[in-house]
Amino acid sequence: MTGKLALAWLVHLYTALGAVVAFIAILLIEQLKFPEAFWLMSLAVVIDATDGTLARGARVKEILPWFDGDRLEDIIDYLNYVIVPCWFFIHANLLPVEDALWLASLPLLASAYGFCQKDAKTSDHFFLGFPSYWNVVAFYFYVLRWPPWINAFAILLLSILVFVPIKYIYPSRNPHFRLLTNSVGILWAFAVLAIIYLLPEPPRLLVFVSLVFPAYYTLLSLWLGFRCVPA
Repeated sequence: MTGKLALAWLVHLYTALGAVVAFIAILLIEQLKFPEAFWLMSLAVVIDATDGTLARGARVKEILPWFDGDRLEDIIDYLNYVIVPCWFFIHANLLPVEDALWLASLPLLASAYGFCQKDAKTSDHFFLGFPSYWNVVAFYFYVLRWPPWINAFAILLLSILVFVPIKYIYPSRNPHFRLLTNSVGILWAFAVLAIIYLLPEPPRLLVFVSLVFPAYYTLLSLWLGFRCVPA
């Protein structure tokens, strides 16, 4: 039992390391070391994508029933998926200068609401409302180099969508097209890592090809959500 208890705490430590990753990413962004910050933002995604599987394998809820791992995960996710990218919006000059502060504050407010909804993750394995993928938004704002006013419009729209009860698939748990979704997602992850490696001038074709997965994810989410496919 001692070994199982230690393993359960190690899984929680693994999740909590995401806070350290977020802190270092903020420091790198402050120093305008954007490629290095993207590497850490990618590491945060890897931790988030794997800690749930490790937690279920180690049966942490059974062994540590008094410790709320879901709350820990929400704290870490808010740091890495909301605070870090909003900090990035400001320091990478991705928003209109005169409106940057209030625009970067919108995801902070909207996602604070989104994270606190009891049905933010539905029983049939969807996110309800835009699932605060602000790290992905920051990445594409940076590599696509859109005019700041387009970025501003996108932030306004996505902040509103946090409140709109549209279902978005939970890639690692949704039972529909999981193999296809995860396969395309893995290819997308390699494309993103290649783009980060090739910064500051990644091939435009690679950047546009990488948009296939976000488009696929959005369209599949809308299709499944509006069809109300049973779990």
